[in-house]
Parts: sequence; C-alpha cells; structure tokens
Amino acid sequence: MTFACKGNNAAPPDQPAEETTDTMTAEYEELADSVVELIAETPMPKAADMLFDDFFFNFAANNKLQLERIDFPLKVKTEAEEELWSKAHWKPEHFFMNQDFYTLIFDTDRQRTAVQDTSISKTVVEKIFLDTDIIERYHFDRRAGLWKLRSIEYQPIEESDNASFLQFYKKFATDSTFQAEHLKDPVKFTGPDPDDDFNQMEGVLTPDTWPAFAPEMPTGQIYNIVYGEAKPNTNQRIFIIRGIANGLEQELRFQKEGGRWLLVKLSQ
Repeated sequence: MTFACKGNNAAPPDQPAEETTDTMTAEYEELADSVVELIAETPMPKAADMLFDDFFFNFAANNKLQLERIDFPLKVKTEAEEELWSKAHWKPEHFFMNQDFYTLIFDTDRQRTAVQDTSISKTVVEKIFLDTDIIERYHFDRRAGLWKLRSIEYQPIEESDNASFLQFYKKFATDSTFQAEHLKDPVKFTGPDPDDDFNQMEGVLTPDTWPAFAPEMPTGQIYNIVYGEAKPNTNQRIFIIRGIANGLEQELRFQKEGGRWLLVKLSQ
C-alpha cells in the first residue's frame, strides 16, 4: 500500500496552511517554555538521580542546580589546549530546552533501552555543530548516587564514532536531490491512522510519494546522548526526533549498503 497525501497536516478550508503552521508553532513553543519554567521552579527529587534523563532535564532547566552539579574546576579540552574553569567562567547552558525537540542517534534497538537503565553511571551529551564540523561533548558521571558534569571536550566530527553517518546526514537534511537519491525503494512507513486515533497504519513510500511525508529535518545544530560505554556498529543508525513538551517522536532508520547510507524506514 502506497500513501500519497499528508493526512492530518492539511489546513482547514478557510485558513491558509502557512497561517495554521505558524499558529501551531507559536502554541507549541509556549507549551515548551511552560515545561521549562515548571522544571526550573520545582526542586529536583532525589529519585531523579536514578535515571540520567530525569536528572538532565532538571540540570538543563535550573541554573542553580547546574552550579551544584558541576565538578569545579571544570576540565575543558580542545584540540589545542586544556583549561580549568572556575564557577566564574561558567555560563548557564540550557542545551535543547529552548527549542521544541531534541535528537538522538542509536545503532540498535537494544541500545535504546539504555535510556531506562538505572545501572548506567556514565553519559555524554553531544552538541553537534554540522556547519562547523565540531562536537561539544559534555561528560557526566554518577558518583555516590549523584550525577555531575565532570568535563567538556571539543571533538572534530571526523573523529566521532558517528562520523560517517553525521557527514552523510548533513547533506541528507539540506539537499533534496541528495535525499531522494538515498532512499531505499521502497521506504517502509508507519504512521498514525487519520481515521482512528488509537491505531497505526503501515505501508511503503516510493521516491515519488516521499516528499509528501518527509519530516522536517533538523539542520545546523543537533544533539545526541550517549548512554554508557556503547560503541556503535557501522551499518545502522536510528535517528530520533523527540518532542520535549509532548513526548511525540519521529524515527528515521538508516542502513549502510554498499558503502552508501540509505533511509529504509520512517515511523511517525
């Protein structure tokens, strides 16, 4: 079964599509801001240190908590030098909390379960600058039951475990012709059923129908969180775009075949 329309994305008959999108975006950003304010105003419960995500959302939203959970002097390493930052050097870092989504990159479905693994004691948050080919890597670990930021390093994308995929993704996200050339024919598709809110529909997308379903791909700057000591393999990447305020997510699954990355599945 091949789909060729955008389903629920259509604007009401009396309202232009662009106006509808702008209104929805403004409402979503307001909701995301409210979530950030609520986290910042609420003391972090002790149980939040059990899971890194619970801790990190509090850390990213709360300036006071950041100063308490950074191991000063903080080691900051670039290719050229290594510095030690005092509290006076630190500026509040809200990561992706001021936008309506964040991204994750996994290599297996099993790796995704690490998000809920309370035994993990090391995690790296990566701020990936696709335009300058640099990654800021924030190293956290948990000692005596408390997560803390221990160091920051700046790494060229070419030295990353995800180097091949990130170099591919940079062009895939910005070049529609390149994108069309790197679709598996067909791409498997799973998405919400416009006729039943409780069910999903499955089908396939061909290169001709892909533009109608293609999600808006993040460009310029994206994020990743590396849970534990996982080393990715070379042949698969699961790229997640996850909403902050509503938890909704889109999944793009890529395979490397014959030396070329191809999108093989889209789930919305």
